[in-house]
Amino acid sequence: MSAILAPAKPRSVIHESLRIAGEKVACDRVIEVTHPYTGDVIATVPKATLDDVKRALRIARDYRSKLTRHDRYRILMKAGEIVAARRDEIARLITLESGLCLKDTQYEVGRASDVMLFAANQALVDDGQVFSCDLTAHGKSRKVYTMKEPLLGAITAITPFNHPLNQVIHKIAPAVATNNRVVLKPSEKTPLAAYLIADILYEAGLPPQMLSVVTGDPAEIADELLTSPDVDLITFTGGVAIGKYIAAKAVYKRQILELGGNDPIIVMDDADIEEAATLAASGSYKNSGQRCTAIKRMLVQTSVADRFVELLVEKTRALKYGDPFDPAMDMGTVIDEPAAIHFEKVVNEAIAQGAKLLVGNVRRGALYSPTVLDHVRPEMTVVREETFGPVSPVIRFKTLDEAIQIVNGTAYGLSSSLCTNRLDIITRVVQELHVGSVNVREVPGYRLEMTPFGGIKDSGLGYKEGVLEAMKSFCNTKTYSLPW
Repeated sequence: MSAILAPAKPRSVIHESLRIAGEKVACDRVIEVTHPYTGDVIATVPKATLDDVKRALRIARDYRSKLTRHDRYRILMKAGEIVAARRDEIARLITLESGLCLKDTQYEVGRASDVMLFAANQALVDDGQVFSCDLTAHGKSRKVYTMKEPLLGAITAITPFNHPLNQVIHKIAPAVATNNRVVLKPSEKTPLAAYLIADILYEAGLPPQMLSVVTGDPAEIADELLTSPDVDLITFTGGVAIGKYIAAKAVYKRQILELGGNDPIIVMDDADIEEAATLAASGSYKNSGQRCTAIKRMLVQTSVADRFVELLVEKTRALKYGDPFDPAMDMGTVIDEPAAIHFEKVVNEAIAQGAKLLVGNVRRGALYSPTVLDHVRPEMTVVREETFGPVSPVIRFKTLDEAIQIVNGTAYGLSSSLCTNRLDIITRVVQELHVGSVNVREVPGYRLEMTPFGGIKDSGLGYKEGVLEAMKSFCNTKTYSLPW
């Protein structure tokens, strides 16, 4: 492993402006953005005023897009092509603001291109339905037709730090595909990719009134984004506490809340243990473990646990972590030093309660090493709550009943992974886990950017993300009938 802080070359500081309907608006007050690996200030972003936010929302509400389906297709395809062509540049920008290694950020840029491809193609699909009315003795010779229309008001989109580009494009692309207007507030920790993607969409032909980007102090501007009469829908990805605040505050607004996860991998005694350990390591450490679908609990049947742990430790030790700009690194930093300190704290707490540290738990600033804990019990904080970092806690179980009970025993219900070859076990797990998705012999986070994605319980309201589901949620359905 590598965990040495090397001197970084000085970089010029980026000074961003708000994007209000395409207009660059500077502010006297700014927020500093730092590179997690070195702590250097790498950018400033504006601290929007309440008037800035109100203006952005009003413009969005008042604008009525006349873009045809083909127009929307063309804009999204062109934007996707620009993103793909600028992959390395955009990846480096995400690494700069997030501390994620280049392997992860290059992958994220590719995913964002996929989102725009799917949204572009879906914009061409006629989503109307036709219902015959002469189906009963009381029917008539008529047909009822449906059509989708964009929302009357604006969409407020609020995104987290962990995927600075992909989380943003998952909200903007379906909105463009459905002719909606969005005011985006990205995380102030990682706002640079959001400003860049707005400029790319303007370049691709998006009417600027359809997208504004604002950054600021949530204590000042968040409530306006949630309660303004100009807003019809809030789409939010982030933590449970903020999600529940939004749910309580945004009364009589449509809400799509994609919150946290505490996703397990279940390894049964018939599984390919080499495959299971490979999936476990990948699912735990990719994106520095900062994904709602990262593997945060490893449930392993007792008879194969020793071999699984041996392989997991071997794969963990093989990971290179350190300077996120080094192409050889498999993992960079977590988002900031306080996050790393928290991971260290919950791991130390688990050790004090009887868990066995096998590798890791080394911290330097925001750099936190891949970490394996064995003999973890379900009541320990490290697995009872969401540990949003590169920690692999192993829980040993005897029976499938016990495993299902452990998985369902937390407040979360997002995704899960199952390693087995037995259809009876697969059937039981799919039916009995209280989660939004089950992936057999794959990591919990596997999906297409188009397919439904979301959880239950404290993982969200049950409304799904993914291009198809987002486009449904971002529309009003109108019916009309004609004689036939």
